[in-house]
Amino acid sequence: MLALVNELTTTMFCLKDAQSRYVAVNATFVQRTNVRSQRQVLGRTATELFVPELAERYEEQDGQVLATGRPLRNELELIRPPGGVARWYLTAKHPLVHEGATVGLVSISQDLGNDDVRDVDMVALGRVLEFIEDHLDGPIRVPQLAQVAGWGADALERRVRRAFHRSPGQLVLTARIDRARTLLTRSDAPLAQIALDVGFYDQAAFSRTFARLTGQTPSQFRRAGRT
Repeated sequence: MLALVNELTTTMFCLKDAQSRYVAVNATFVQRTNVRSQRQVLGRTATELFVPELAERYEEQDGQVLATGRPLRNELELIRPPGGVARWYLTAKHPLVHEGATVGLVSISQDLGNDDVRDVDMVALGRVLEFIEDHLDGPIRVPQLAQVAGWGADALERRVRRAFHRSPGQLVLTARIDRARTLLTRSDAPLAQIALDVGFYDQAAFSRTFARLTGQTPSQFRRAGRT
């Protein structure tokens, strides 16, 4: 199995024990850490491998899965590896159960990266993306997007997932956070104004969502982007 997951170049894989220590990882996972080899990862925890903001979020996710025995699915995350460019990932974590007890978990994170959408109606999807970009400062509803595309809601859901590997709602959310990232690093606009500009009703809601998706508060992200 490890030989197989090492072939995955856009998906990170890890296996953890009940104490959230890494038992197995693939090469793509190592690239997102502050070490250089799989051997250096094994036996360590997220706190020892990632910046505090990311480590805290990973440990919170692990604790939830280990405590409840329920999987975590479709967790959207914006990850900036050491010295690298921030990219969107979709994460899933599943408990490992032995004789009725949760003994660990297995996790994968898919780099949403540059999507190949040649097999879908890009004209309609292009209209959807343009509509989202033009209306980020206000509410955007799935029925609106379906109308823009000229499809029903179910067809929109299928085609957006096929093209972009996320739901229409997640597509809107990533667009809001991507716009916020640009405003945070390229302008001196107050956080409250940025929140409104990207469609959040107040700064607190914006900050909570931004921190949940990126592992950093907007202020921390702004400072890191200017160092």
